[in-house]
Amino acid sequence: MSDSREIIINRAVKEIEEGMVVNLGIGMPTMIADKIPAEKNIFLHSENGMLGIGNYPIEGEEDADLINAGKETVTAKPGAAFFDNAESFAMIRGGHVDLTILGGMEVSQTGDLANWMIPGKMVKGMGGAMDIVQGARKVVIIMTHTNKAGEAKIKKQCDLPLTGQGVVNRVITDMAVFDFTNEGMVLREALNGHSIELIKENTDADFTIDPSLSGGQ
Repeated sequence: MSDSREIIINRAVKEIEEGMVVNLGIGMPTMIADKIPAEKNIFLHSENGMLGIGNYPIEGEEDADLINAGKETVTAKPGAAFFDNAESFAMIRGGHVDLTILGGMEVSQTGDLANWMIPGKMVKGMGGAMDIVQGARKVVIIMTHTNKAGEAKIKKQCDLPLTGQGVVNRVITDMAVFDFTNEGMVLREALNGHSIELIKENTDADFTIDPSLSGGQ
């Protein structure tokens, strides 16, 4: 795992609180499962019909019927429940998922999210992302702060097709943590020793700074 991913995942796991029902998206979010302390009583939910996902299995003990959103084999915790796809989405749409942590391609300063396709590239479908960002009680997006070309991924306005408008509550990158409030986007934390000035340089969006941060106004 790269240093950037390690920073993001270690910070993201702190979002998960005792007793939560949590949905983890494909890609980097699925790595969070192995970081959750064993003593913490939480319930990982998969839109493909499982509540109570455990850690990744030991090699040789995989069960092809137990998979996460990314189609990776997982284990089931004691007391796990299995159900059909319709029941799973009823849980999501009914507001029974406390927290979802998803990957992102772009996030706007108003909390819009683009994470399901890049025009011109083949895509299998949007999966459950559009339902999850509307149905979960809290939506946290994790992603690198800039793309491979060094361009900001937190922008005034998303250029890619939207997954949802105004749905993001928090975004965690390898540089910072931002919240989306009625007053706009707020920088809450600077991560890994990054200065506020460097964060500003790598963020296209407009934001205010939490007064608790050094130099915040």
